[in-house]
Amino acid sequence: MTQLNTPYPATAYLTGFLRQHAARLGFEVTQADPALELFLRLFSRAGLTRVLDALADRSRGRTRGKSAAPPTVAALLARADEYLDTVDAAVRFLQGRDPELALRIAGRAFVPEGARFAALAAGDEDPLGWAFGSLGLQDRARHLASLYVDDLADAIRDGIDPRFELSRYGERLAASAPTFDLLRDALEGPPTLVDTLLDELTRELAARHRPDLVGLTVPFPGNVYGAFRIARAWKAAAPSTRIALGGGYVNTELRGLADPRVFDYVDYVTLDDGERPLLAIIEQLRSPAAPLLRTLVRDGDRVVERSDPTLHDVPMRDAGTPTYDGLPLDRYLSLFEMLNPMHRLWSSGRWNKLTIARGCYWKKCSFCDITLDYIARYDLAAADLLVDRIEALIAETGQTGFHFVDEAAPPAGLRALAERLLARKVVCTWWGNIRFEKTFTPRLATLLARSGCVALSGGLEVASDRLLERMQKGVTVAQVARVTRALTDAGIMVHAYLMYGFPTETVQETVDSLERVRQLFAEGCVQSAFWHRFAATAHSPIGQKPELYGIRLHPEPAVTFARNDLGFDDPTGCDHDFLGAGLRNALYNYMHGIGLDADVRTWFPPAPAASGARRARASVPRATVAPDFVRASLRAKS
Repeated sequence: MTQLNTPYPATAYLTGFLRQHAARLGFEVTQADPALELFLRLFSRAGLTRVLDALADRSRGRTRGKSAAPPTVAALLARADEYLDTVDAAVRFLQGRDPELALRIAGRAFVPEGARFAALAAGDEDPLGWAFGSLGLQDRARHLASLYVDDLADAIRDGIDPRFELSRYGERLAASAPTFDLLRDALEGPPTLVDTLLDELTRELAARHRPDLVGLTVPFPGNVYGAFRIARAWKAAAPSTRIALGGGYVNTELRGLADPRVFDYVDYVTLDDGERPLLAIIEQLRSPAAPLLRTLVRDGDRVVERSDPTLHDVPMRDAGTPTYDGLPLDRYLSLFEMLNPMHRLWSSGRWNKLTIARGCYWKKCSFCDITLDYIARYDLAAADLLVDRIEALIAETGQTGFHFVDEAAPPAGLRALAERLLARKVVCTWWGNIRFEKTFTPRLATLLARSGCVALSGGLEVASDRLLERMQKGVTVAQVARVTRALTDAGIMVHAYLMYGFPTETVQETVDSLERVRQLFAEGCVQSAFWHRFAATAHSPIGQKPELYGIRLHPEPAVTFARNDLGFDDPTGCDHDFLGAGLRNALYNYMHGIGLDADVRTWFPPAPAASGARRARASVPRATVAPDFVRASLRAKS
């Protein structure tokens, strides 16, 4: 499971690339999205009937054992007929195929409302008025319909399969899992209803396409169990089919893979950019002596990497235009669960995905996996080639929205792209991710906006100059203030990635960071943000040389499967978990324009006075940042 509003881009990239070679090598390539199909099968009248039957069986078992059903399950069972009567209509509305239904959903009398609606019942006569006013009917209805879907997902998780979530499945089985044991036990254990549905979908795909080779892209830990589930069912249905596994999770976490049992399910595990490794696999299937590139295979009871030094990766100019051919673009759903404006872009609306450059042009940040090839190898596409691909995707999909999925889009590349879009009079709407560097002047911001840019995200991270320098971010907080204000003044929405718990970060620095963030919101520099808890990763400079950053890594177990997040001790002793709740609470309110004049200490609740240690951590210091720091930064020359 990934986003439900748009296809994950890897299959579109690979399909477009491979079709360039199909005639020469005599093969056909198509793509499918079993994650979307699994959702649509589960969230339908027929699927929900199966859910209710399974829940009823469990409920009878609990009655005999005198245990109560979870509240989410009890709520679904109590209003089962209402959910059955509305689920197809709600999904159809979220797909954009029945916009008139917004009037009924927004009236709050059409879909049943469960626990996810609780916040809307408190106090305010119109609790969504601040967000949607008297207009915004479609968005209001989409938000309510999304909460309805969330209620159903909660009941499926609590009553059918505890591993299930809308955007991930079985994540805990795979995230930094040192061994394959838990994942294999789940795969070979009794199937849940969700497992059964995915197995059924896989058998249907196998019968419909009868492929010689299946490629599974696995971008995140929450996609790993589903991918192996598909591989398992496919092997059972068509044992001769070869299966290759790749994607972001594989590139990051499986570089030290040593457990041959993985190859009971797949035949190849490819690392980094997938174009050339996949093409090499196809060529080897035609001619067994053909070499492979960065591909793990089983050799007896060992895992070995096959990588011929004469094979080279495909430059962006030769990668071809992504294609969504074969994917049901009209069946994706626009969910509107969170009122954070940037999160809405991620989850609502269907975006064509493109990359301005592969890798990262900066590749210095100490917390990032810059030692990995797919980040370290930078390759910028020519502006006219990008516009050619934009025009091709618009012609194919009929949609003009684009999300550039770069690690950090280079300013020079964005400038060239914007100029060519304007010169060639291509009308599109686009957004992406950048570094808040000084190159983004008011003039460049205006140019980007004129070309169709509506939003940009970037890393402010710790909002502390000492720590920004320590992480080699290459920006200062004052500089970020000027860049974000220039973007905002040009009409571009700004989202800031924030980080807390960086090595040697003190309580005082965390409080000061929050004060700077408060000022950025108060001055209108940013409109959206999100706090992430720092994690030391195996392929980052911090993970590889922790002593340079003042931390000590925990001893690791023997790793034969996945390795990424690393436990560590920070001698500073700051209780980042205690501070995290206050940081998130403050940010949620700032995005709604609330509490921008309040002392930042008010967001940190007092800890229980059960011990001296707890009392000590509850003493949050006053911010030491000048109250007009951001305002003064905006007045200063860039």
